[in-house]
Amino acid sequence: MKPYVAKIHAYVPGKSKANDGKRLVKLSANENPLGSSPDALAALAQPSTPNDYPDPGATALREAIGKLHGIAPARIVCGTGSDELLNLAAQAYAGAGDEVLFSRHSFVVYDMAANKCGAAPVEVADSDYTADVDILLDAVTGRTRVVFIANPNNPTGTFLPRSEIERLHAGLPGDVLLVLDQAYAEYLEPGEDDGGMALAERADNVLVTRTFSKIYGLAGERVGWATGAPHIIDALNRIRGPFNVTSSGQRAAIAAAGDQAFVVRSREHNKAERERFAQRITMLGNRGLAVVPSKANFVLVAFKGDVTAETALKAIGEAGYAVRHLPGQGLGDYLRITIGKRGDMDAIADLLADLTGGTNAL
Repeated sequence: MKPYVAKIHAYVPGKSKANDGKRLVKLSANENPLGSSPDALAALAQPSTPNDYPDPGATALREAIGKLHGIAPARIVCGTGSDELLNLAAQAYAGAGDEVLFSRHSFVVYDMAANKCGAAPVEVADSDYTADVDILLDAVTGRTRVVFIANPNNPTGTFLPRSEIERLHAGLPGDVLLVLDQAYAEYLEPGEDDGGMALAERADNVLVTRTFSKIYGLAGERVGWATGAPHIIDALNRIRGPFNVTSSGQRAAIAAAGDQAFVVRSREHNKAERERFAQRITMLGNRGLAVVPSKANFVLVAFKGDVTAETALKAIGEAGYAVRHLPGQGLGDYLRITIGKRGDMDAIADLLADLTGGTNAL
């Protein structure tokens, strides 16, 4: 094994079963509680020929994405989820002796992507759970080749506005690739766009990645995409898997992209339940609980009182729910809880109120 591979800790997915094998309500992987678009499900049910390879260029899917977002299909590359594309970005532009930069409490894949290509992962301090542009720019060296920003960020849910993204890009050397990971961008209100797509359209060193796994509810099909300057797309096409998006995944994603009513419904459900849940947890502030303001489909709950995150995790599990504990990312006193259906969110809020001895009537 290469020494830089030995540094990688294999990705640990969100838990879905208890230790005894009992299935839990899964609020640990930021999946869509409303399921998938009916149009996407209908596309998956169509007769198929699994003996045939899929379209290697995902031509029809790129055309559908381009039409939806106003992007030339030639400036789009599809991947096995956005995870593949994040890894390809590091592999294409960084290697031994180089550095890959990201903020503390960022998506765990960034560290893995750096190590996979032999580059040094450089994690810098955040500010109030959010990437800090000044700290990031101060950390840039002559060895920096890639900067990763998740916006909204996973696992904190925080968000950098357009002005900060513009300032970060303006401060980076032209030979540094800025990767804007927008896996949760569809959960933003329309007016909250961080400008990443427009930046990728005009800049030579910006790549924006997105996924069909979150709001589109196609996590099981593993479909992601990215856009950037033609030479960046060319680089990723050179090293991606030749048939990396399955035929069923392409069909489902095309149908999902065409069903924006489902996207709107999912966004509205998420916003309403996220706000309700956050309010209920905030009411337990005198019991040591707090919520990090989130723009995504999850909330990060802090446990700073007598009840620890480990105690809450166990109680939530015994009640039949799986949520995410992330001590490996410096968040040992926190639980990340995906926004699920109303009854599930109320059940967890009630449990936390009982557990902490607080009152929570909302």
